[in-house]
Amino acid sequence: MKLTIEKLIYGGDGLARLPADEHGRGKAVFIPFVLPGEEVEASPFEEKPGFVRARLERVLTPSPRRVAAKCPYFLRCGGCHYQHTDYEYQLEIKADILKENLRRIAKLELVHELKIHASSPWNYRNRTRMKLQAVPEFAIGYYELNSHDLLPVEECPISSPLINRAIAGCWQLGKAGQIGNEIQEIEFFANAADTELLVALYGGDGLHATTVEKTAEHLKNALPQVAGVAVFRGRERGGVEPEMLATVGEGALTYETAHAAYRVSAGTFFQVNRYLIDELADIVTAGQSGGTALDLYSGVSLFSTVLARNFQRVIAVEASPTSHADLRYNSPANVKAVRAMAEQYLKNVSGKLQPDLVVVDPPRNGLGESVIHSLVTLGAPRVTYVSCDPATLSRDLGRLLKAGYRVQQAHLVDLFPQTYHLESVFHLVR
Repeated sequence: MKLTIEKLIYGGDGLARLPADEHGRGKAVFIPFVLPGEEVEASPFEEKPGFVRARLERVLTPSPRRVAAKCPYFLRCGGCHYQHTDYEYQLEIKADILKENLRRIAKLELVHELKIHASSPWNYRNRTRMKLQAVPEFAIGYYELNSHDLLPVEECPISSPLINRAIAGCWQLGKAGQIGNEIQEIEFFANAADTELLVALYGGDGLHATTVEKTAEHLKNALPQVAGVAVFRGRERGGVEPEMLATVGEGALTYETAHAAYRVSAGTFFQVNRYLIDELADIVTAGQSGGTALDLYSGVSLFSTVLARNFQRVIAVEASPTSHADLRYNSPANVKAVRAMAEQYLKNVSGKLQPDLVVVDPPRNGLGESVIHSLVTLGAPRVTYVSCDPATLSRDLGRLLKAGYRVQQAHLVDLFPQTYHLESVFHLVR
């Protein structure tokens, strides 16, 4: 098919259309690795009643913003989506996608400027999770695009320099037979200075501690920057965390920021962009003060610890047992750490709590109708919404706007350069 790209959409694909027919406007075609205005040739590989997915074959008329990709695995690896254009244009694309989602789903046209916070575009990740295979020969890498086939990778230019040295070290260990066949995934987490690593190994339900402790020892001995190695069995299911089998060395790292030093344990969520963590915390907390702040989905206390300086008390709510343990460890005296699902906590305090500010940083599926209803009932005059998905953000904002909130500030924080993912922060008042 010869097609012209209209725009990029959330998810990394370009949108084109087949010619109109007797049924009206032509069917949508989604194609990765293209840019607006380009004329391309593409081959369909999936057809649904409402759309077609196609594979890019050739760019006939390239965009003037097209550039050569830095990574040798780009186009094959499923991790990055925008390396074929310059970073400034990536930010424009993401801003357009965020605004389009707000317009289409929330029926919101931003009155205030969307403030854009750029990152250094390379080596920004402090956390990288990779797949391992033992047969037919050892390999470490990522899944290929639209596949569960492993693409062997020797370097990752969006990961920190220390993580890339660890990847090289794993190749050496694996080829020497010193990484157990039972290990399916490996995750590297680097501290803020990029001088220490925490490594997590993941295997299936049949994994046994005795079979992987040797692998953990080999990793710690071969990579002097490794502070500790944790071994997990199984996968997260229904909010239940995988079982930790063993730890060699330290089970946590100290992550130093401009505001505080945070304990971050193996397997615990922490923001991945090592260049923008302080800026994100500032965007969320700057100018906020009062009696009580409620921090939902608080993680290890990234925002709560900063909010505690300007609020008499902060209530931080986190469901994950591991994150909650770090939250308690990291919290100042005026932060109350609560282990609970946000939905259940809000139901329990309905009519009893009157916070001056609520900060929400939900997972990708957003808040949902029940949490929105409880938030509206809570009646906080200020809500700060931190989002990693513009579609669920727009859905939730639409409900909050109908309940009387309005957008006071809007920020796009580019925590994930070279990819379609984007973080945003919206300050709401009523």
